[in-house]
Amino acid sequence: MSLSSPVSGFSFVCCCVVIVESSSISLTVCCSFYADFGPLNLAMLYRYCWKLNKKLKSFTMSRKSLVHYTSYDQKKRANAAVLIGAYAVMYLKRSPEDAYRTLIAGNSTGYMPFRDAAVGECSFNLTVLNCLQGINKRVENGDMNWIVPGKVLAFSSPHSRGYPLHTPEAYFSYFCQNDITTVVRLNRTLYDGRRFEDAGFEHHDLFFLDGTTPSDLIVRRFLHVCESTDGAVAVHCKAGLGRTGTLIGCYLMKHFRFTAAEAIAWIRVCRPGSIIGPQQNFLEEKQHSLWVQGDVHRSKQKLVQQRLSRQQQLQQQQQQLHHSDSVQGGKQEAVSSLLSSMDDLSINTVLCKSYSLDENNCKEVSLTQGDKLRALKGKRPPRSASSCSRLNLSKTSHRSILPPPKPSKVHLTPSSTKTLRRSSSTTTAPQIRSPFSLTLFSTRPALIH
Repeated sequence: MSLSSPVSGFSFVCCCVVIVESSSISLTVCCSFYADFGPLNLAMLYRYCWKLNKKLKSFTMSRKSLVHYTSYDQKKRANAAVLIGAYAVMYLKRSPEDAYRTLIAGNSTGYMPFRDAAVGECSFNLTVLNCLQGINKRVENGDMNWIVPGKVLAFSSPHSRGYPLHTPEAYFSYFCQNDITTVVRLNRTLYDGRRFEDAGFEHHDLFFLDGTTPSDLIVRRFLHVCESTDGAVAVHCKAGLGRTGTLIGCYLMKHFRFTAAEAIAWIRVCRPGSIIGPQQNFLEEKQHSLWVQGDVHRSKQKLVQQRLSRQQQLQQQQQQLHHSDSVQGGKQEAVSSLLSSMDDLSINTVLCKSYSLDENNCKEVSLTQGDKLRALKGKRPPRSASSCSRLNLSKTSHRSILPPPKPSKVHLTPSSTKTLRRSSSTTTAPQIRSPFSLTLFSTRPALIH
């Protein structure tokens, strides 16, 4: 029987699994209140895992097996089993059930169940498997310093007299550094709650008798305070064990779907002595209803998140549409402003007059350039009719840019004018498309970038 380690291929030979005597790893025994004896707290579990990893990584242990054992004391055997089993769950990635099966293989006597810190007969048994399951579920949810890291902190009641470390003001700095915004008091008044409120913290009183179980109203109010607070919640009763652990256990069962045994195990690992007497059975009775409430709460949160995501998508679409409309509107405004500026254009007659001469006041003293060109044209020999027709056809086929020949002057009589008008109305001459026609230019409006 061995637990394989990913560190350098080591294996653990399990006898009664745990503590290597003074030559290797020595751990402090459990500090019990009354008849309780474990499980060991987080500080001891951390120290155990750290020392064990250090041994496994040591070069001197490369050819040796690390054997863990303890005495025949049933209480020490149970604590030893939780330590090595927790290491297998956290570092070897074993399931709690697999690690527990390895622990009980060949062990006919089993392990003694843990009990609460109350006086008298035990009414609730907490097994080694429950502890491993609670540790496994809690490790998956984050750091192990708090009972619910970043959300729920358990502590004992401050008081106005006594040691300075127990006054409300002693907690202000730590609470601010860890984003604790709300304090819930479950015991009788030992300090003035306004001392927290004046420092900027919310303070709630949910009193019920020490050692008893809370009413349904108190449970609902406590859960509502935790759910409606953005920051973390610090909860305390007089000792911060029984009443505090009971309400935090309700929170674990509702929001993380812990079983009652897993919640008790994890809270006791974090804070030994928590949840006493009838409070254990109370959590068992509330387990199913809190699971149902948790399912309903998560479904509502899912609907709210879906609704928020849809609203965000709609807002993004509206912003995109608004942006596109603004871009198009900007283009249209640019075009309209351009068109309006074109409408405002006018011919400045003063400017034109500065470049043109008045024909009436101008006297020609010599021949102009146009006169000279016209004289040159007049000296050209006349063309025959056949050559003109051929020339006109070739010009038509090749879309010549030359203007048509100037017709000779013909003196028309009124009768001939009428005849020409009739012929023009009845006969349509073929239209020659000039390359300089306006239809060749694009009339589409230019895009303004």
